[in-house]
Amino acid sequence: MPRYWARFQAQEIDDQEIADVNNQLVASVGTCSVMGTASTMACIAEALGMTMPGGASPPAVTADRMRIAEMTGAQAVKMAHQRLGIGQILTAKAFANAMRVLLAIGGSTNGIVHLTAIGGRMGFEIDLDALDRMGRATPVLLDLKPSGKHYMEDFHHAGGMATLLRELKPLLHLDALTVTGRTLGQEIDAAGPGFAQDVVRPMSNPIYAQGGIAVLRGNLTPGGAIIKQSAADPALMEHEGRAVVFENAADLAERINDPALDVHAHDILVLKNIGPKGAPGMPEAGYLPIPMKLARSGVKNMVRISDGRMSGTAYGTVVVHVTPESAVGGPLALVRSGDRIRLSVANRELTLRVYNEELAQRSARQPMVAPVAERGYRKLFLQSVTQADKGVDFDFLIATGPTQRIPDQQ
Repeated sequence: MPRYWARFQAQEIDDQEIADVNNQLVASVGTCSVMGTASTMACIAEALGMTMPGGASPPAVTADRMRIAEMTGAQAVKMAHQRLGIGQILTAKAFANAMRVLLAIGGSTNGIVHLTAIGGRMGFEIDLDALDRMGRATPVLLDLKPSGKHYMEDFHHAGGMATLLRELKPLLHLDALTVTGRTLGQEIDAAGPGFAQDVVRPMSNPIYAQGGIAVLRGNLTPGGAIIKQSAADPALMEHEGRAVVFENAADLAERINDPALDVHAHDILVLKNIGPKGAPGMPEAGYLPIPMKLARSGVKNMVRISDGRMSGTAYGTVVVHVTPESAVGGPLALVRSGDRIRLSVANRELTLRVYNEELAQRSARQPMVAPVAERGYRKLFLQSVTQADKGVDFDFLIATGPTQRIPDQQ
């Protein structure tokens, strides 16, 4: 849908065609049929060993989904009798397997936030730098939108997660336990040898040579930021441009389509204050629209940067999860329109090309005022919610005691 909306903004399609697209977006019940966040988390849950084998991909209205539901209920009873709990399944090895799968499916950037939160509650800390190193050796194998061309039902007909896991087998911890009481390796073997299909590529012929997600560092994002490189424009992966800054979502809505907006095709759009505390709630507002006057002149993509999230269905050169967020005094808060920003995905760098002395002066003139609330849930949220690199979870729900950093290195 983002592609069609961009075409609508550019006046390439009319009201009737966009209405027709909307009418066909969801053919029935269930989740979206591309590798959005729901599909991503279904695949990750199976990689973690927390769902019945084959449970990630069946469409909602199929007999396969009904069978998985029945098997799930029966297995839950068996687990209770066997005293098999999540602490035995959600191990460091399980999380490392899930990260491999996230990279190999071209999964949603939201998957990192969710996995980090789950890990935090189990006493694990996601090591973003180790994840990035893992991504350099884990190509995207799943030819599925938005990184590829197929849909989730095609993935299911190609054998689903069993087909993907079979290809990833050399990179996985095969001794990780699953809810069936068997190991992941045993479940892969039980699924059989596979069959001819073109949805899951072999390691020798990937969709994208590295993992779908890359982790960026630099003076603009000391805590890390994320880019879905498999869905980005190769021409913009190494790019320097002038910042066009929007202070918050309301400012974006008011000015993005203003014909008088000072913006050019090579500029970089920057949106502040849509992070965990700034919005609050870190909404999926990081997929900034192309300014209408540029869209109508044929511009299809620009570098976009924010401290928020974006939908797993989105495509484009979009940097999200900039940490620390602007609302808590992160460097993003100091960016002004006209500043130069350099993005280098190859070097994993996101750099604000402003001297440190100037940034210090800006910080002194513009003291940070963190969002607050006097009472109620909003007060609890603002006091307790963590940053993106910690899972945007309540700090009082994170496991106490020593933590183990994952993924470990194979």
